[in-house]
Amino acid sequence: MADEIKLVALDMDGTLLNSDHEVSLPTQGAIKKALANDIHVVLSTGRWLNSCYPYAEALGLPSFLITVNGGEIWTVSKELLERHLIDAKLMEKLYELGQEIGMNSWMFSTDDAWLGSTRPNDFSNHEWLKIGFNSTDKDQLETIVKELSFYEELELTNSLPTNVEVNPVGVNKANALRKVCDKIGISMNNVMAVGDSLNDIKMIQQAGIGVAMGNGQEAIKNVADFVTDTNNDDGVAKAIERYVL
Repeated sequence: MADEIKLVALDMDGTLLNSDHEVSLPTQGAIKKALANDIHVVLSTGRWLNSCYPYAEALGLPSFLITVNGGEIWTVSKELLERHLIDAKLMEKLYELGQEIGMNSWMFSTDDAWLGSTRPNDFSNHEWLKIGFNSTDKDQLETIVKELSFYEELELTNSLPTNVEVNPVGVNKANALRKVCDKIGISMNNVMAVGDSLNDIKMIQQAGIGVAMGNGQEAIKNVADFVTDTNNDDGVAKAIERYVL
């Protein structure tokens, strides 16, 4: 049985956000109530800081942000607490691998984002956090996962069934969340984690209460304690109301 929930960890895309990339009014209300009850609400996302910070600000979240699948931990006042990088030469290799296979890629460095298979002139001018690849072609996905699995220094996951996301080994949302818990002085048993994809699986398994979204991947539903409604039907609000408030 989970201990008292003192922190709610929320994935963003497919979880907190509906298909219009908005936080519904019921979900905003549930988060407000949780905050009013001294429960931490932490975004735990594959996004980089610039694309998740505006949401944290709009929701009035007071504590921490876990970005790029746990590659960085920030305070809401944008103080960096932790960062894990991928070597620039390796990053260039990974980018070229995606190109060879014919996949669309995106990359995040500490200072910029390259979307739609664009690339910097010189990889060594940047510090690299994450690369992702997507394709609707199953063979391409299988090929890249197979190629990437030869690199022991990488951790593979996804945020949709059609993509692969690559972080340094040991980087995942669960490890980052554990560090946030240490800072607050609580344990993972005091956490409810909500998500929909493979990059959420470890935090859902390790949290006191793990909740899968109704629109989540089957693998997530199989390991979760509960399955809530979909991201377009206020699944996060319902999970907070039911298991936290």
